[in-house]
Amino acid sequence: MPLTSPWRADFPALAILESQGQTYLDSAATSQKPQALIDALTGYYTCGTANVHRAQHQPAERATRAFEDSRIKVARWLNAACPTEIVFTRGATEALNLLAYGLEHLITAGDEIVVSALEHHANLLPWQQLARRQDAKLVVLPLNAHGIIDIEAAASLIGPRTRLLAVSQLSNVLGAWQPLAELLPLAKAQGALSVVDGSQGVVHGRHDMQALDCDFYVLSSHKLYGPEGVGALYGRGESLLKLRHWQFGGEMVRVAGFHSADFHAAPLGFEAGTPPIGGVIGLGATLDYLSKLDAEAVDRHELALHNELLTGLAQRTGVRLLGSPQLALASFAVHDIHHGDLAHILTEQGIAIRSGTHCAQPLMKSLGVEGAIRVSLGLYNDGVDLQRFFDALDQALAMLR
Repeated sequence: MPLTSPWRADFPALAILESQGQTYLDSAATSQKPQALIDALTGYYTCGTANVHRAQHQPAERATRAFEDSRIKVARWLNAACPTEIVFTRGATEALNLLAYGLEHLITAGDEIVVSALEHHANLLPWQQLARRQDAKLVVLPLNAHGIIDIEAAASLIGPRTRLLAVSQLSNVLGAWQPLAELLPLAKAQGALSVVDGSQGVVHGRHDMQALDCDFYVLSSHKLYGPEGVGALYGRGESLLKLRHWQFGGEMVRVAGFHSADFHAAPLGFEAGTPPIGGVIGLGATLDYLSKLDAEAVDRHELALHNELLTGLAQRTGVRLLGSPQLALASFAVHDIHHGDLAHILTEQGIAIRSGTHCAQPLMKSLGVEGAIRVSLGLYNDGVDLQRFFDALDQALAMLR
């Protein structure tokens, strides 16, 4: 029985792409958008835009209310203790840089910042540069054969000099859930702060911040079927108090003089300038849409799709799967074929996949590959998409061998 997605029609771009002969299998890079989001953005921009938190006129009041409603929706989606634990940013990358600068005063020479060997550049470079600025040591947790952080090694590497642990929830290359339930307590036992990059993980299932018990969690809207240019930082109440301000400007200031100023606490104190108002409102509309879906049905569909993807790749000679992907995506290399050449021929056949290092160059080097092909799935993909991919893959491999 073919795999069909009952939600495909909710994403109008897919029909247009299909009419153009395109099959979209790059959702880990960015997702297609539901009609609910499009309607929300159209409504905001056509009914009168205004800045938030600044004016008393009706358009500003309406925009502010919608903006703050989205904060409540993100807090509810993550089961944060209260909406003030949510800071809006312009993406997960900005959220991670906010943390790297906002926590800099807590890092001194000889301290240790711990990351893993699978991190996206966005969760590596801010900490690498923080370590350089403060003369601290960057400690890298190794992976086991399945592409999962080695807990035994982590237990020996996270120690009394550890001040911060920053790890991904779900790898954007290996598609493996990381053992946060075992990792985070190791940092907590040493009095270290924990940062979770949820850019990929937040897309699949609901994640409870009370149960996860991390200090900070970042997400990116555009991967979660929402608009680009928007992200969110969750910070546990007491952890947010440790942050120092890193950007300065309008709205984040309480009292300003020529030679001194006093700033708001989170969240407004970390939302300097005009925020991405339309995008934040759109993210709220996207969460409304996702909240109405049958979560168990979505999980079953994504799992079935992923199993079909892995089965098909295993049937192709010379294909090397990277790690042991559990969900959402699969990255692979093909013996004696350059990933760029393979991607080019797939693209010529209308298959939208990702080729390269996937913003994880150190991981690729450790795996002994220059780059890889990544197929990533959204809840709107179906069995026909995968069949088109495999037909194109077979043709490409036949041409290149």
